[in-house]
Amino acid sequence: MAISLMLASLIASLLITVAASNDLSFTYNRFPAAAANDNLILAGIAEFNSDRLLRLTNDSMQEKGQAFYPHPVKFKSNGTVSSFSTTFVFAIMPQYANLGGHGIALVISPTRGLPDSLPSQYLGLFNESNNGNLTNHVFAVELDTIYSSEFGDINNNHVAVDINGLDSLLAAPAGYYDAGGNLRNLTLISGQPMQAWIDYDQVESRIDVTLAPISAAKPTRSLLSLRKDLSEILEDTMFIGFSSSTGSFLTHHYVLGWSFRLKGQAESLSISPLPRIPRIGPKGKSKALAIAIPVISVTLALAVILGVVYLVKRQRKFAEVLEDWEVDYGPHRYKFKDLYRATKGFRAKEELGRGGFGVVFRGVLPKSKIEIAVKRVSHDTQQGMRAFVAEIVTIGRLSHRNLVGLLGYCRRKGELLLVYDYMPNSSLDRYIYDQPKLVLEWWQRFKVIKGVASGLCYLHQGCDQVVIHRDVKASNVLLDSEWNGRLGDFGLARLYDHGSDPRTTHVAGTPGYLAPDHARTGKATPGSDVYAFGAFLLEVACGRRPIDPTRPAGEVILVDWVFANWVSGQIVEARDPNFGSEFVVEELDLVLKLGLLCSHSDPEARPSMKQVVQMLEGELPLPDMSSMGLSLSSIGLNFGRREGLMGLALSTSPSSGSFTHLSSAEESLVCGGR
Repeated sequence: MAISLMLASLIASLLITVAASNDLSFTYNRFPAAAANDNLILAGIAEFNSDRLLRLTNDSMQEKGQAFYPHPVKFKSNGTVSSFSTTFVFAIMPQYANLGGHGIALVISPTRGLPDSLPSQYLGLFNESNNGNLTNHVFAVELDTIYSSEFGDINNNHVAVDINGLDSLLAAPAGYYDAGGNLRNLTLISGQPMQAWIDYDQVESRIDVTLAPISAAKPTRSLLSLRKDLSEILEDTMFIGFSSSTGSFLTHHYVLGWSFRLKGQAESLSISPLPRIPRIGPKGKSKALAIAIPVISVTLALAVILGVVYLVKRQRKFAEVLEDWEVDYGPHRYKFKDLYRATKGFRAKEELGRGGFGVVFRGVLPKSKIEIAVKRVSHDTQQGMRAFVAEIVTIGRLSHRNLVGLLGYCRRKGELLLVYDYMPNSSLDRYIYDQPKLVLEWWQRFKVIKGVASGLCYLHQGCDQVVIHRDVKASNVLLDSEWNGRLGDFGLARLYDHGSDPRTTHVAGTPGYLAPDHARTGKATPGSDVYAFGAFLLEVACGRRPIDPTRPAGEVILVDWVFANWVSGQIVEARDPNFGSEFVVEELDLVLKLGLLCSHSDPEARPSMKQVVQMLEGELPLPDMSSMGLSLSSIGLNFGRREGLMGLALSTSPSSGSFTHLSSAEESLVCGGR
C-alpha cells in the first residue's frame, strides 16, 4: 500500500512538472469519456455530456460555467512571456434565434477558476469591484453576443481582447477574411460550430485572433491584431481555460475540441472526430394542415391571454398612489416607469451620492433626453416621508437661479422620488476637502459665495412665506455647468408667514453649523440660517470643516482659529493655501470677517441675508468689528460649549452628517397624507 501511494505521488508530481514545462502542448479532438476531471477541471454549471462534449452552460439562468486545464502553465522564460498558440472549436446554441444569452471567453488567469466572478455581462470573469484592476493579471479573448454599454461594447456580436477587465483593448464585429481578402460576417449565436485561433508572438509582442466557420481553413489574415507585451500582465505560471455565463435567455455554450502549444504552433484539430451539437428542446415535426390550424388558434388565444396578464402585471408594477395632499402639485408629477427607465433601473453606476434622507441617481428622460437628478427618498420612517413632503411644498414653489430647481416628483407605493435639475459638477465640498484633484480658484469660490447668499436672501425675504433652510453647508451647495453655486436639499426646511413668530421645533441641523440660539430655544429663524452661512463662509475660504477633531488643539474649531488669526492681525493667513496667491485681498478679508460676524452668538448682532448680499456686492460697508463686541465668548462655538458640541459632532451619523427629531405636529402632517 505504501509503495502504491508513493508511485501515485510520483506520477502526480511528474504530471505537474510536464504541465509547467516550457514546451507544454495538448490536443483534445474529443474530450475523454472517463475521469474527465483528470484532464479538465470544471466549475459552476459546466459538464461533459455522454458524447464527450464540453457544455459550459445548461438551462440555468444567471449562472456561470468554467473549464480549466488542471495544471499550471509556465508562460514566462527569463521574465518574458513565451510565444504560444491555441485553437478551439465552439458553438453557441440559443433557444430562440437572435435572442441569445452571453458569450464565451478563452481566459488565462493566475488561479484555476475565478471564484468571485459574476455571470451575465461579466462572462464569469470579473465582478463590479475588480473589473479593470491591474492586480487581476488576467488575459482573455471574448466572443460576446450581448451589447453591454457599461463596457463600451461595439455591438452584440463581436470578438475582443480583454486585459484585467471587460473594457476591451481592441474589438471587431465577428467575421473572417476569405481567400480573396473580403471580410465575411459570422453570427456567433447561429448555433453553427466555428473555429477560433489565438496566437501570441514573443518577438513582436503581438496578439492575433482569427475566426472562421468550421468548414474553412485558417484565414491568412487575422480578424484582430494587437501589439501588447503580455509580460506586463501574465505571471510566471498561469492557468488556461474557458468561461461563459447565462443571462435571461436560454443558451448553451459548447466547446467541441481544443489544442494548445507553448513555444510553437498548436496542433490542428481533426474535424471529423468532433462530437455533434445537440438541439435545445424537442425536434420539430411537420404537421398536417388540419392539425396546424387548431394549434395555431390555441396558440394565438394563449398569446392574447398572456399579453393581458403581462399588461396587468406591468400596470401594477408601475402603479402610483395619488393622495389628497398631492392634488395641488399634479402638473409636476412624473410617472414611475419614466424615472425607472431614465436611471436604468436605479443602477448603482448611475448613483451620484447619498445623504441622510436618500440616494441620488443620474438619469436621462426617455423622450426629451434631458439630464435629471432623481433622489430616492428613504421612506421606511416618518422622518423620510416628512422630508419628502417638505421638499415638495418648499422648493416646489421656489424659483431662483441659485437654488436647485425641483422639476417634479413621483409618489408610488413603496417609492418616494424627487426630480431635480442635473448639476454636472457635483457638490462644492468635493473641490475644497481631502486634497481634491481639481481645486476651485478664489474668484470661483467668491462667485459661489455670492450666489448662495443671494439664494438665502430670496428664501428669507423674496418668497410668499419665510423659508428657513436649516442645513446650509458646502455639501448641500451644488455646482451647475457654469460653476454657479446652487443651494439644495430642503429636507429640513421650515416655513412660516412673514411677521409671525416661528414655532418651536425639535433641533435639526449639522454640528458646526448649528446656531446656539436654535439649539437653546428650538426655534429655527433667519438668524440661525445666517449663523450656518457664516460657518459656510469660513469653510469655503479656509478649506476646512467647521469642526475637525484631527486638527491640532488650537485649530479643531474653525471659527476659533480664524478669530485667533484676526486678533493677531493676520486673518488673511487663515485662507486655504490650495487656491494659491491669485486672490483679491480685500475680498478674502471681507469674507473671513463676515464669517466671524455671522457666527456671532447673539442673533441680534448678526446681519440679515439682505445686508450680507449688500456687503458682498460692495453696496454696504462691513461694520467695525470691534464695535460689535466681537470676542471669543461672543462667537457661537465658544469654549463653554465646545465640549458638548464636539461630542455631538463625533456621535452624529457619518452617512447623514445631520440630526433631527419629528415633533408630534409633524407626525400628524405626515400621517394625514397617507
